Amino acid sequence: MPDWYIAPYFFFFFTMISRPRGTRDFLPDEMRRRRDLEKRMRAVFERWGYEEVATPTFEHLELFTLKSGDAIIEELYEFADKGGRGLALRPELTAPVIRMYINEMKNAPMPLKLYYFGNCFRYERPQRGRFREFWQFGCELIGTDTPEAEAEVIALASTIMDEVGVKQELHIGDLAIVRDLLGDLSQEEQSMIMRLMDKKDEAGLREVLDADIADKLFDLIEARSCDEIEALMGASDEMEHLRRVLDLLDVYGVKYQVDLGVARGLEYYTGVVFEIYGEGLGAESQVCGGGTYRLIPLFGGPDIPSTGFAIGFDRIMEIYGLEPEKEVRIVLVSTEDTREEGIRIAGVLRKRYKTYLDIMQRGLRSQLHFADRWNADYAVIIGPKEVRDGKVTLRDLESGEQETLTLDDCLEILAQRATA
Repeated sequence: MPDWYIAPYFFFFFTMISRPRGTRDFLPDEMRRRRDLEKRMRAVFERWGYEEVATPTFEHLELFTLKSGDAIIEELYEFADKGGRGLALRPELTAPVIRMYINEMKNAPMPLKLYYFGNCFRYERPQRGRFREFWQFGCELIGTDTPEAEAEVIALASTIMDEVGVKQELHIGDLAIVRDLLGDLSQEEQSMIMRLMDKKDEAGLREVLDADIADKLFDLIEARSCDEIEALMGASDEMEHLRRVLDLLDVYGVKYQVDLGVARGLEYYTGVVFEIYGEGLGAESQVCGGGTYRLIPLFGGPDIPSTGFAIGFDRIMEIYGLEPEKEVRIVLVSTEDTREEGIRIAGVLRKRYKTYLDIMQRGLRSQLHFADRWNADYAVIIGPKEVRDGKVTLRDLESGEQETLTLDDCLEILAQRATA
């Protein structure tokens, strides 16, 4: 067969087995770090009384176009299934969780405190810190928009950042106050203004707003306290609501900056909104964003408010510096004559520790060499003499010291050292 005939097949084979653009492989060391971060974040949600939920990786396309408009289709992995139904890989998790609430949980007692973790997909140009497959942590508090609820959600997000070692800057805004200023504009015009604010597009805002309103809007954006905002806008229920949220955050001990320039850019947000920026990420430093919204009626549910946030898990991984919790790693070393006893003892060790058992029929020396390469802490050696005496040999692979003792004594020593 000529080379010109074979070459296309080699090219096709290579492209089929390579990693798709915008995705990543995670090797064991990276997965250990990711699982450690995930574990720490889950623990905070659980301690605050939030319960985990999960939704399908793909949903009906309409779920996302209802929320964000048809323009979002260009950013989605969307496709028709064999029945011709329009589907999409989820680009985020708020809409799926709200859909789940309407389908499955409308009769549950309020408020619902839910959290989630999963992969999401966006068809966009991959760049530093942005991938076509990415992971998102988040929560939704469904059923109320009281100051207490909003303060709790913001304090929860801030606490998670503290727990995982992120040096954070928390900015809090209030779209209800901004909308008061834009009250004479249509809903569509207000939404456009919010999108321009979210992009920090000052020139665009001055182009579409009257000069007086634009000046007042920028004064609002520059305001850094409730007193400054009230001096510009006057007293109102919205102003008192924001004051109460900030008072409660003071009680939580959360540090924040008032910033009415936080707009989030999505029209279903209705009240207090916030963003958290992480130190060490350069210009694209936002790691968390959220606020109060009314999305449920858009999907056919009751008109009740929700408050939530989403955390960019991959962005935090870029600056996550905590060491994974130490795990004891053991290699069970046996000889040809003691394989079965080795399997039995490995079963006992595996109830407590990460234990590797040779399955390559290696000799004793080769097994110990592998233990070093695997970064094991200990080798538990089972030779003919150990079997006859009903004992095991425990070798500390860092110091080289070893002793022969009963399995119970071995387990006791391992337990003591694991907690030291």
